[in-house]
Amino acid sequence: MRQVIVAGNWKMNTNKAEGEALVAGLKAGLGETSAEVIVFPPFPYLGGIVAAAEGSSIKTGSQDLYIEDNGAYTGEVSTEMLKDVGCSHVLVGHSERRHVLGECNKMVNKKARKGLDDGMKVVLCVGELIEERQAWQMESVLDEQMSWGLAGVSADQMADIMIAYEPVWAIGTGLTATPAQAEEAHLYLRKWLELHYSSEVAENTRILYGGSVKPDNAAELIGQPNVDGALVGGASLKADSFLGIIAGAG
Repeated sequence: MRQVIVAGNWKMNTNKAEGEALVAGLKAGLGETSAEVIVFPPFPYLGGIVAAAEGSSIKTGSQDLYIEDNGAYTGEVSTEMLKDVGCSHVLVGHSERRHVLGECNKMVNKKARKGLDDGMKVVLCVGELIEERQAWQMESVLDEQMSWGLAGVSADQMADIMIAYEPVWAIGTGLTATPAQAEEAHLYLRKWLELHYSSEVAENTRILYGGSVKPDNAAELIGQPNVDGALVGGASLKADSFLGIIAGAG
């Protein structure tokens, strides 16, 4: 049975004190949960959040990485730096990296492979824009992003890959895919994995839903057969709401 994941992407929010207080609140309220809990803070606070999470099951990930080990890459951060401060996970291909910052499919693939090659667990984000959904292009968009994102990734490496389906039209808009819409996309992604890898890879790969997840809709969304958790944005910035989503995950 696939373990549920609830991951919080803080994006460019919080300061040092706020982030550490948020983790303290999570630790205090987490209790017993079967879910794997991961937080993705901003770069400057990663080490402090790792330290704040000590003594709990909360894992810390990075919102991005660069594809080289070191060198003249001003502003970039390597996998070795991330691991050095205690990060275990990394997001690649988030819709804001793609559509706001112009990151292409080829770069997403390079980042995914770099993370895997250097021993990190990778959350590969995929999803369609509102105009693509309205044009019935969800499947073709997911095909393209999965094919590019996982190019050169072996079946063995898929053990360290999680897929996050984030309908871009439901991020920060207040809109949320219905449980049926989320399940439809997740089932399509699982069938894609079976077609391009194997039934074993498809069965074992965890696929998260990301798109305006809140405490009041988490249980129904995550309760769908092919939804294995949530990648949470704004609702992960307050301990109470994030804990409510974790509780909804079971």
